[in-house]
Amino acid sequence: MAKATKEDGGLVETIKTVVYALLIAGVFRTLFFQPFWIPSGSMKDTLLIGDFLFVNKMAYGYSRYSCPFSLCPFEGRILDSAPERGDVVVFRHPVNGTDFIKRLIGLPGDTIQMKDGVLHINGAAVGLEQGGQFSEPFQKQGPMGYYPRCENAPVGEGGTCTKTRQIETLPGGVSHDILNVGEGFFSDNTKVFTVPEDHYFFMGDNRDNSQDSRYSQLNGGVGYVHKDYLIGRADRIMFSSAGRSLFFVWTWRPDRFFKAIE
Repeated sequence: MAKATKEDGGLVETIKTVVYALLIAGVFRTLFFQPFWIPSGSMKDTLLIGDFLFVNKMAYGYSRYSCPFSLCPFEGRILDSAPERGDVVVFRHPVNGTDFIKRLIGLPGDTIQMKDGVLHINGAAVGLEQGGQFSEPFQKQGPMGYYPRCENAPVGEGGTCTKTRQIETLPGGVSHDILNVGEGFFSDNTKVFTVPEDHYFFMGDNRDNSQDSRYSQLNGGVGYVHKDYLIGRADRIMFSSAGRSLFFVWTWRPDRFFKAIE
């Protein structure tokens, strides 16, 4: 009988250990990191559809969207450190409440404008270098089944879809790839945007395929994003799959596992 009691006690301790581990993991996830799956191609080729990453929710301190009200005794944001130009940031859309991921381009007080497809910050054009071509198959991508937009359109199913790649260098020295589908898009020539106090201006790296701060919130765009809506910084891709299901092992992209986001 004593043996049975001892075994029962061991089982209880095991269950307690598992429960405590799950609770700790849940708190860790809630307070420090948030998983994020890339559903669209607006950040190609920095981020591809099917990339899985964790968002560092501590990068800028807490906000109403990075910390639940039940755990944080405040509203608004407490900034431990200011976001930096060039960061890849996850934020809550100010209108529809969905999570977006874009690159931080404009800081409070900056002027932003696109002229003939070239980004201008505070009146000066950013540095641009040619980066060759970005190629991908013209086929449905990810669970949503989106087709990519191609500079060489029309492209048949399974054909090679290409876009022009450039290397953009922002003030401060952050360099990253951008993609262009073509010329003449509304987003290639914009008015001058002046970023308000406590707000930020975001753009997708896939410049002709991104609903970002260049588009008014009245038209479904992001517009200026208040600091309270920032969730965290994306630093590293943990896993990536090109298929429409995580279980399609043959579509995994091992070369993107644990890749730093630049």
